Amino acid sequence: MNTRTPMNTDELRALQAPLKQRYREEPETAQITLRAEGKLGEGITCNVRTGRALVEAGLHPATGGTGLAACSGDMLLEALVACAGVTVSSVATAIGVDLRAGTVRAEGDLDFRGTLNVGDHVPVGFQRIALTFDLDTDASDEQVATLIRLTERFCVVYQTLRNAPAIQVTSRRAPAAPTEPATDDPATDA
Repeated sequence: MNTRTPMNTDELRALQAPLKQRYREEPETAQITLRAEGKLGEGITCNVRTGRALVEAGLHPATGGTGLAACSGDMLLEALVACAGVTVSSVATAIGVDLRAGTVRAEGDLDFRGTLNVGDHVPVGFQRIALTFDLDTDASDEQVATLIRLTERFCVVYQTLRNAPAIQVTSRRAPAAPTEPATDDPATDA
C-alpha cells in the first residue's frame, strides 16, 4: 500500500462550504449533466476521451477481442473503484478517520453466453459485483463500518449501479458529407 498525504478535515470543509451554501440557496446550480462521447474506431472499437487520455474500447477476448483494446466492463469496474476511492477518502477526511493508505477493488461476474446470445435464459451484463476496501487505519471497527456505510451512501457510481436510473436511448443518422457539384463549364475550372 502506498502512503498518502490526505487533506485535513478543515481544508475539505473550507473547500466544500461555499458549494454547499450555493446549492442550498440556488438548488438548480447543483444539477449538472456529465457527458461522455466516443467515436467508432478501426475494426470493432470505440474511442472514448476521458479527462486525461483517449481510450480505445473494444471487444473482450471472451467475445472475440484481441485484448489490446480496453473492455467497457473493465472500465465500468474502474469507474466504480475510482469513485469509491475518492469517496472513502473524502468521507474519512470529513469524519476525522485517519487513513494511512488503502486499496479499493471491484470484481464483477458475468456470463459471456448472454452477450453472444448463446443460451436463451442467460442474462447480459454483470450478475454480481464485489467491492472491497483494504484500509490501513487505526480506526475502530465501528468507525470503519460508518466510513463504509457513508461511502456507499455518497459514491455516485455505486448508487447509480444500485439504483439503476431510467436510460433513454435515441439514434440519429449523421448528415451526409457535402459533395461538390460536378460541372463541365470550363469557366468555373481553375
